[in-house]
Amino acid sequence: MNKLAKRAWFALALAGMLLLGMGVIVVRYFIDSPDWVTFQNSPHVYTDGVMNSGKIVDRGGTVVLDATNGKSYADSASLRRSMLHLLGDREGNITPFLLQEYGSELVGFDRINGTYSTGKREGQMMLTVSADVQRTALAALDGRKGTVGVYNYKTGEILCAVSSPTYDPDDVPDVEGSPETYEGVYVNRFLHATYTPGSVFKLVTAAAALDEIPDIGSRTFTCEGSAVIGGETIQCNGVHGTLNFEEALAHSCNVVFGEIAAELGPKTLMRYAEQVGVTRRYSFDGTTTAAGSFDVSNAAESELAWAGIGQYTDQINPCQYMTYMGAIANGGSAAEPYLVKEVTYGDSVKYKASTSSTGRLLDSTTADRLADMMHNAVVNVYGEWNFAGLYAGGKSGTAENGGGKAANAVFAGFLQDSDYPLAFIVVVEEGGGGASVCTPILSQVLSACVVAMDAD
Repeated sequence: MNKLAKRAWFALALAGMLLLGMGVIVVRYFIDSPDWVTFQNSPHVYTDGVMNSGKIVDRGGTVVLDATNGKSYADSASLRRSMLHLLGDREGNITPFLLQEYGSELVGFDRINGTYSTGKREGQMMLTVSADVQRTALAALDGRKGTVGVYNYKTGEILCAVSSPTYDPDDVPDVEGSPETYEGVYVNRFLHATYTPGSVFKLVTAAAALDEIPDIGSRTFTCEGSAVIGGETIQCNGVHGTLNFEEALAHSCNVVFGEIAAELGPKTLMRYAEQVGVTRRYSFDGTTTAAGSFDVSNAAESELAWAGIGQYTDQINPCQYMTYMGAIANGGSAAEPYLVKEVTYGDSVKYKASTSSTGRLLDSTTADRLADMMHNAVVNVYGEWNFAGLYAGGKSGTAENGGGKAANAVFAGFLQDSDYPLAFIVVVEEGGGGASVCTPILSQVLSACVVAMDAD
């Protein structure tokens, strides 16, 4: 009897373990099966390592990748080059994160029916980017290293996300044999790189000053071309004489902003850098942006001054900082960016994007005042004609590299227009002056964005 009881308990234990194991498998299946199906060696999805189902189109319906019969990129070589860092290459050197994220939806898969592609239907992913804008941006960079990003700060749709250098995935160059030409070619500079911001960082210092220094709007400052702060000479880009806070931003006066940074102190500047998202990462569509950095906790007073100007150890991510521009234009908060509008399979919508907010990055009064100051800079310094003739705000940056290299050219800003609510950023590595180098690029890209949005 005891033996029978022990055997019964042993059998029950085995049955319990079996049921537990089956439960774990079922749970794992429902959680991980989309990843299993789209694994690179899955015979249902890949033929000789190439996805065999689905198309990717731009916001206007232009096919940028067709995987229904092997992997075919766009017919245009310039379009293939402009989309490389979003779609990946054939060799796997650049990750096709969009395909990895939505592969199961593209091939026709659900957890009940498995892969159900019949050949009569197909998956399609529609991106938010415009093929024409991508090509325009890459052409405007004209072979220089850097990035151009533009997005709709009301909806979150990214219209442009170009990274250079790049190459044609259908005509792969000798990357290893041309290290200078293709330096960093496998990095998506818009999403995954960080840069010293230069004077565009003054928009963080300015936001802190508007909130924390009560009389900042009524003060006057004097710039004689340099100033000694913390025992070190802070050199300006000119001799500006007497000017107010708005004029100091428009003329990007290092003397004024160095003095303001020293007055604000390290804790306040670090708090605002975090508040506006400099250190934030955005995750969307299978990727996560790089985080910028701003740490002046142990900085000397002179180093703090340089940090408030946008030098020292400051780093920004282009996608993140573009989003901050959207928050300034939009009263203190903006939509978080994304790249995929929807994924369909046949008549079924498998995924549809929705707008998510950054939350409040700035007080609305502060954002509006800063936006007015940036518009003043466009009118009086940068030229309204560079921004598709629309109401714009902007800030240039010339970020010193050191080591005998030319400075990086940076420009960030926005359009405040109900039909074209766009925020943007341009970085040209070793390009020199931010305004002179970047505004001609923006002029072309924003005009192309207007055309693309009118066609929607």
